[in-house]
Amino acid sequence: MTKIIMVFFALVAAIQVIKPLGWPGLRHRRDAWKLALGGFVVAVAAIVFTAMFQPVG
Repeated sequence: MTKIIMVFFALVAAIQVIKPLGWPGLRHRRDAWKLALGGFVVAVAAIVFTAMFQPVG
């Protein structure tokens, strides 16, 4: 699941570099780092969330 999230955010960041999306906070090409950081944060949160519910032992 985290691989899908990372691929999605990488594609959106690539689109942002080619042609800015114009969304609030993403009006310039240089804002692509925000998408990459957001993807990383979501992936880490997904890993932590799934680890919390793994059976111990």
